[in-house]
Amino acid sequence: MSSPLQVLCLSTKTPDLFTSAFGPFVTQACPSLEEASARLHQESHHALLIDLNLIGGVETLAGWTGLPSALLDTTVVVMALEPSWPLCQRLVQLGVREIISTREVNPEMLGRVLRLAIERKRTDDIARRALSSDLATGLPNHSQLMEHMTHLLALREREPASMALIVLQLDGFRPVESAYGVEAANVLRRKAAVRLRASLRASDVVASLGSDMFAVLLAWIDAEDDGQRVAQKLVQTVMQPFQVGGQAVPITARAGVGQYPAHGRDAQSLLRHAATQASVGQLGRLLAADAAANDD
Repeated sequence: MSSPLQVLCLSTKTPDLFTSAFGPFVTQACPSLEEASARLHQESHHALLIDLNLIGGVETLAGWTGLPSALLDTTVVVMALEPSWPLCQRLVQLGVREIISTREVNPEMLGRVLRLAIERKRTDDIARRALSSDLATGLPNHSQLMEHMTHLLALREREPASMALIVLQLDGFRPVESAYGVEAANVLRRKAAVRLRASLRASDVVASLGSDMFAVLLAWIDAEDDGQRVAQKLVQTVMQPFQVGGQAVPITARAGVGQYPAHGRDAQSLLRHAATQASVGQLGRLLAADAAANDD
C-alpha cells in the first residue's frame, strides 16, 4: 500500500482517515484559513480541501492573504453546496484545481477527485519547471524569476520588509567559447552559477538572465546597505579565476542593485533598475582596479 496522502481540511464532511481505489488519505481538520496558512508554512500537505460554506463564501477565499502561497505549495480543492458555472469560473480564476458539490461527497468520489487534482498539479509543476529553467546552468530563467518575485512582492505588501534584486553582468564567456567551444563556455557558466549559489543563503534565489547575466534575489535584507554589500561580495567571488580545460580563465563582473521599496514595488521595475545599474555601474570596475593596484 502506498503512503497516505496528507489532506488539510476546512470541512465537516471528511473522515479522519479514508481509503478508495485512488489511495489512502489522512485528513487533518483545520478551523480557519489563518490556521491553514500557519499549518502549510510549518509542514507539507498534498492537498487543501475547503468547504466554502464554512469560510463564508468565495469572496472570503479571494480575500485570503495566504491563497497565493497555498496555490504554490499544495493542491487547493473546494467544496460548494451549489457549484454553479459562474462560481466554478470564479474559483478556477483564483487558481482552485477542482470544485465538487458537498451533496455528492463520499469516500470514493472524494478520493478520485483529490488524487487526480494532486497528480495534475504535480505534472503541471514539472512541466513549468522544465520550461522555466535555463538549460545551460539548471537555474531558473527570466520568467521563473519574475513569477517568484511577483509572489514574494505580494507577500511583502502584506508583511512589509526590505528585499533586493542584484543583477550581475559577467564578461569572459565569449572568449572561452571562441577558443574552446560552446560546451566549454557552458561549463564556465555552470561553475559561475555554483559559485554564486554557494555564496548565498538557502532562501535567496539565483537565476539566469541570458548567456552572460545572472540575477540574485535576496528575499529579505536587514540593513539598507545589505544589497550593495552582497553585490560586492558576489563580484569579488566570480572574479576569482576559474579552471576550464586545465586553463585559468578570468572573469570580470559588474553589478547593479534594485531595492524594494526604494527602487520600485513591482518585479519589472526592480529588474529594470538593477540591470541599468549593472550596465553602467562602477562596482566591478572599481574592484578590478583595486585588485590590479594590490598586485602592483
